[in-house]
Formats: sequence, C-alpha cells, structure tokens
Amino acid sequence: MQAPRTTAPAAVALCLLLTATACSSESGAGPTPSAPKLTMTTPAATGALADVTWNLPMGEPTTLDSARVADYSPSTVKANLCDSLLRLKPDYSLAPGLAASWSQPDTTTLVLNLRKNVTFWNGHPLTAHDVVASLRRQGDPATRSVNASLLTHVKTITATGAHQVTVRFKTPDEMFLKALATSFGTVNEAAYMKKAGRSYGSAKGGLMCTGPFELTAWKPGESITATRNANYWDTSLKPKVKKLTFKFITDGSTLTSALLSGQIDGSYEISSAGARALTSSDVGTVYYGPSAQTNFIAAIGAESPLADQKIADALSLVLDRDALIKNVYNGAAQKLKTFTPSLVWRHGEAADVFAKGHDALPAIPATDVDRAKKLVGQASSPRRTLTVAVAAGDQQSQQTLTFLQAGAKKIGIKVVIKQLQPTQMSGLFFDPNLRKGLDATMVLGYVEIPDPISYAQLLTAPKSPFNWTNYRNPKVTSLLGQAQATLQPAKSAALFTQAQALYSKNLPVVPLASPHERMFLNKRLSGAPASFAYINMPWAAYLGGTGKGTS
Repeated sequence: MQAPRTTAPAAVALCLLLTATACSSESGAGPTPSAPKLTMTTPAATGALADVTWNLPMGEPTTLDSARVADYSPSTVKANLCDSLLRLKPDYSLAPGLAASWSQPDTTTLVLNLRKNVTFWNGHPLTAHDVVASLRRQGDPATRSVNASLLTHVKTITATGAHQVTVRFKTPDEMFLKALATSFGTVNEAAYMKKAGRSYGSAKGGLMCTGPFELTAWKPGESITATRNANYWDTSLKPKVKKLTFKFITDGSTLTSALLSGQIDGSYEISSAGARALTSSDVGTVYYGPSAQTNFIAAIGAESPLADQKIADALSLVLDRDALIKNVYNGAAQKLKTFTPSLVWRHGEAADVFAKGHDALPAIPATDVDRAKKLVGQASSPRRTLTVAVAAGDQQSQQTLTFLQAGAKKIGIKVVIKQLQPTQMSGLFFDPNLRKGLDATMVLGYVEIPDPISYAQLLTAPKSPFNWTNYRNPKVTSLLGQAQATLQPAKSAALFTQAQALYSKNLPVVPLASPHERMFLNKRLSGAPASFAYINMPWAAYLGGTGKGTS
C-alpha cells in the first residue's frame, strides 16, 4: 500500500523532488553505508527510436483521469499524455507549463496567462474555458476527485480572457499555485470530458489532452499504447520515441528477467533485489536519483501502544537505521529526521529557511537499548504487543519490520507482523472496521507538491481522516494554517518549521527512510530523468536512443 499523497488529504487512496551530493543523506544523518551516486537526469539522448516498452511495476492503472489519478502507475502514464499548468523539474522546482506566466495582484487573486499556440490531440485549440472546466470539476462530488481539498480556499475560477484564467480565494493559499504542477493542474478538453462523462479516463472513454504523447490504445490486462504527438507545442521536448507501450508486470523476479532479456526496455521503482541483479549485467544501467518518497511507521488508533510517545521513542532507539538501509535498501536510501524528505523543499525559494529548521531538529538517534528500556518503563500504555499491518508480498517492508521486531524484543515489546492483501491494506486507511485488531501500519508514501505543509497537515490536522490517534496540538494547527495563508516564501517556511519542531516531539510516527529512486534503462535508451520528479513531468519526452543495441 502506498501512503498519503499531499495532493489529496481528504480522499486519495493512501498510496502515501539540489545537487546529487546534497541529497545523498539527510542533514546531520551522516553518510549512508555503500550509498550509490545520485543523479537528477541521465545523459541526453542522441537519436530517435521507433518504439519503447516500459513497465509499470505497481500494475495496471484503474483510471487515467487526472482528477482521480492517485498512485504510481496512472501518474507515470498520465504525465506523458496530459500537460499541467505548471511543470515540475527534475530537482522538484517549478517551471511554466501550459501557463506561460502568472501573477498575484493581491493576496487573494491568482492570474494565469495561458500559452496561445497549444492544441489538443484532435487539433482543437486550448482555451481558458478548458482550464476552468478542468479545475472546477474537481470540486464536484460527482467527479470523485482525489484533489478536491485543494479547492477548499477557492472562491471562484473564471475565464477573464481567451487565454487567461483568474482564481480568487476566500483566504490566501500559498499551496494552490504549487499544486498546479501536479495532476490537480492538468488541463483536459472541456467538450471531450462532457461527452465522455463518467467514462473519461477509462479504456473505453479515453482522454483528450495536449501532452507529448497521445493515448492510442488501452487493452485492459495487457497494455497501454501512446504515440508521439507530432504537433506538440513545446518544441524543446519533441519526443524522439515514436511509440511508447506500457506493460503491467508486478512480480519483481519476472520484471528483472524481462529487463535482462530486453523484453522490457525500462522501468522506474525497481526493487532492491532487481537492482542488484541488473547492476551486474551489461544489458543496461541502473540509475539512482533523489526522491520524495517516505517510509515510516504510524500508529492507527488512540489506544495503540505506539500512540504513547515514550513507546514510539523507545522503538526508534532500538532501530539500527544504518543496518536497515544497508541490508534492506541495499544502501539506496537516506535516513529521515522527520517524515518529509528534504528534496520536497531543497530547491524552493525558501530552501535556506527550511534547511535551518530541519538542521535544528534533534539528531537521528543512535541505537540505545538501555535508554529505550527506561522509556518503556515510563510509558503510560500498559500494552506491550504491537500489531503492525504490511502489504502481503512487500518484502522490503516485511524485512524492515523484522529489524524492528528484533530490536523491540530486547526492550520487552512484541511486534506482530500482520500481512494484508492489497485491497485490505488500501481499505484500512479509510475504513475504521479494517483497522480493528491493528496498532500500526507501514506507510510507503510520496510527496507530490514541492512544499511540506500539506503532508504535515495530513497527519496532524484534527479533522484529517488520517489523524487516527486524534492528535491535537492547537499551536501546530495554527502555525500550519498560518504558513499556508502566507504568500511570502521565507515567512511561510519559518511558520512551518516552528510547527515541525513541535509535532516532531510528540506525533506518534517512527520515521524510517526515504528510498532513492531506482530506474533501469536498456543500453539503447537514455535521456529520462532519474529523480522521483518523473511522477509529474513528461519524462518519456526526454527518452531517445544512444546508438547502442537495437534501435
């Protein structure tokens, strides 16, 4: 199961981007054993390719409708088909997308100036009407958008010109603009959406977008095919690949064999075991990139032993993170002081403020069994058994919990690992009945918006559906609200770091690691970004040939 995505605190399926050396480890965490070299992008492609076959290791998407895209697979595909108003760069900074420019004449007004040379795949021109329709529909309950909460502070969205859209807010919202670089900011053709109705984004209903690739076939259970958009508006990103086919191999061993044989040309989210096997071959290259993914253990009930901060701190003290990263992540991860990876803010306008606040957090603890025992003895919770949910087949998470299990045993806590089927694991984040008998869960998430505020709100806000322990800290809630309502980057960041310093002391989570992005490219390919930013950028438009292997 994936963890909380920051674009949808209220509805998304908890599936939950500096220089390479700067994000090889968290500040103050020290070097990771055998840490691989990180790279933002792969060498630029030099030639065209007739076709490329790419894998989606998380399986077949359930939809490609940007309003309901809530996981790795649909995002990986959709990002190459449909453009957003802003664009995410490999370092997780922002750039213009379909909006060539924007301005904020006052604190409650955002004016988006659209490009005038853009057409949809069917040749129809992009207009302000399409943008308004794409944004507004996400607030309609009938759409079932995972991004609906991002419209909470919006008063109106109107076309104020053929190529201009004005958004007016009830209260200032610094996060809205940044969210336009995610699926939330994707623009679809209004007329096509209306005609397709509820089938929009499905294999039957299709899509109508402006991206570098056009959806041309979707064979459920088999593949999705996209072909080059010869009329793509961004001349700097004219695709070098004519046809892009997505496959849905979810078994790690099968995927490794397919990559080694050349049946599959590339994939993001390669497993640790797969990366080891592929690194020793001459078929292609495993690239490691900075990531906005986060792994942590969270309490899922006020009665959970983990909801007792002394128990949470004790477990953190018996978890050998260096050994964990070396043995479970194969060295391809960075330790975390908190649940938000530094890449999320490292290249933003207030990076120095965020960095200062991060550095001021307590250091990642070294193992200390004696101190952990004392904390357990001081704990208010009488329970010493912790049942933790994990997805069946998720070997990395199971190995992580085995590490925790061994350490917890030394301090008198029994960790029971409960494997759940994917539907159960997904459901427990929303259905209290599925959380019965459980005390905690492994959270495997990623932060889409290049801003840490919403992820913190997701776990601390009193009304958040994911605040399972009824965490209450009025000061944290107030500071995060003020941070979101402050448009000056440095001031907003300062408010956030104040909140972070508070919730880091008593929020019942155990931060583990941020796994590096792992991508494999066949030797005939190059150009794709290696960072986790791929999740919201047209990564396949950068792909092309190297002159090696079969073209």
